Amino acid sequence: MSSEIHDCVRRSLNRYFRDLDGQAPHAIYDMLLKSVERPMLEVVMKQADGNQTVAAEMLGISRGTLRRMLVEHKLL
Repeated sequence: MSSEIHDCVRRSLNRYFRDLDGQAPHAIYDMLLKSVERPMLEVVMKQADGNQTVAAEMLGISRGTLRRMLVEHKLL
């Protein structure tokens, strides 16, 4: 499963660089994290039936960190 995610990210980044068409890339790290974080949070929260404690455990982060991320992505 993680190799599928790995391959998807690799393909997407290769496409991103190809589509730049000569423009300089900028803030790739932040762009990638923001692109991945929101859908990850949405799916995990759904799997946890909205329970933040369970979702935080699934993600391996504290509930406070999860809550901060949910607020940042306007998911609360």
